[in-house]
Amino acid sequence: MNRKRKSEEIYERVWELANYTVDYHSTVRATAQAYYLSKSTVHKDLTDRLPIISPLLYEQVRKVLDENKSERHIRGGMATKRKYQNLKR
Repeated sequence: MNRKRKSEEIYERVWELANYTVDYHSTVRATAQAYYLSKSTVHKDLTDRLPIISPLLYEQVRKVLDENKSERHIRGGMATKRKYQNLKR
């Protein structure tokens, strides 16, 4: 059987998640949803495992994560606004 080792699967998953995050400027939550993973798994892969695998790619991911973190209060406010606009209808 050509079963991959668990470490190889994790390595490939980390690369996929990192590239997706950079390509789409995706949040951890959106990336997790796209890959049917938990937010904690995605966060651990991107912040703990990726720097060991690829420091250069990690720097790109870190910029996206920091940008998303700085904008999250705005996104939350917009979501609340949409919620109450929909209730008025």
